[in-house]
Amino acid sequence: MLDIKDGFNSEWPELRLIDIANYQNGHAFYKDGYSDHGLIAIDLFNVDEEGKLRFGARDKYVAPKLCEKYSRFKLNKGDLVIVMTDMTQTMGILGKSAIIDKDDKYILNQRIGRIVPDLNKVNTRYLHYFINSPLFLRPLHQLAKGAVQKYVNTEDIKEAVVSLPPLSIQHRIADILTKYDDLIENNLRRIEILEEMARRLYEEWFVHFRFPGHEEARFKESELGSIPEGWSLGTLQDVIVLQRGFDLPVKKRTPGHIPIISATGGNGTHNEAKVKGPGVITGRSGSIGKVIYTHGDYWPLNTTLWGKSFPLGSTLFAFYTLSSIDLKGFNVGAAVPTLNRNDIHNLPVAIPIKAVLSSFDQLVGPMHKLMDTLRKKNTILRAQRDLLLPKLVSGDIDVSNISMPGDKEVEAA
Repeated sequence: MLDIKDGFNSEWPELRLIDIANYQNGHAFYKDGYSDHGLIAIDLFNVDEEGKLRFGARDKYVAPKLCEKYSRFKLNKGDLVIVMTDMTQTMGILGKSAIIDKDDKYILNQRIGRIVPDLNKVNTRYLHYFINSPLFLRPLHQLAKGAVQKYVNTEDIKEAVVSLPPLSIQHRIADILTKYDDLIENNLRRIEILEEMARRLYEEWFVHFRFPGHEEARFKESELGSIPEGWSLGTLQDVIVLQRGFDLPVKKRTPGHIPIISATGGNGTHNEAKVKGPGVITGRSGSIGKVIYTHGDYWPLNTTLWGKSFPLGSTLFAFYTLSSIDLKGFNVGAAVPTLNRNDIHNLPVAIPIKAVLSSFDQLVGPMHKLMDTLRKKNTILRAQRDLLLPKLVSGDIDVSNISMPGDKEVEAA
């Protein structure tokens, strides 16, 4: 085994980031510079904990004229961006980097920096993975400042040390880790497709009433408008009965295999389940609007509302029915978003006949099982990648002995 000192391979040179790449801080674009089109202003919200670019409702666009004025901040394909400030107080993304994948689409915003690698010295993907490894992040976090929001200075980033093996080894390390990320991304795309298929099926059958056999169906008027004969007009609590979640202070949690679910999603694990799955959960306090489906047993925190019972016997129909409601529109909190279950329990719902509901479960159930399987595979792939990452970039493992993960490894996982 190679000699390792302080996590670095003693045979590989240690260089400052500024010795192998150019660095640039972002520009502070303000509200009056944003538009409904133009270049996306990349900021800390666009980089996730895995060092991937993510986009969504928070995205901001800089007007074309302003982009031309500040053209030196336009990002190019192959640039790296690095997060300089973390607003979560946990340093979950502080120092994380992501690779820009396209030209003429993004511009550099404040609280984030641009790294342009010298390709004669360093492989872009290798540098990306090294920056996201504990070898780079741990010492950088030790230099972080700020009580409420942690941040790192430009000079600290420039002076950060990078272990630099020969380019051929950099390429090999990058190829191995990229293969894991490609498999994870492929599974995420499959999950997105399955989610969209299931959602559209629900809308076709239970919103537009184009269920199997609808051509021969007769319709009747109701409070919701025209609904098929044989269906009844009920309320949400005929589909799902919601109940407040349970307290579980951090000091009382014992890590295990049971997911703890908060208003925003997963919140760690515990060794004891409070509710048997499958289940449907949504936010009650702090954050409302997100609806979560879980296959296994779980612990819903007191910031949630969880499905205590499903009178129709279908957790999937309950999940999509609850998801179709604009829950944020029922916010009753002034400072803290709050959802009162009594305000939505009596909302009118078209209750389908058993045959249609059963057919829906038979079609959508396997989709959700496959989604669950893909998520579990991704959990294993991430664990394998994260275990390999520091060992590869430190030289602790000879890359010639590492095989590329493939579909067989995924299926085995």
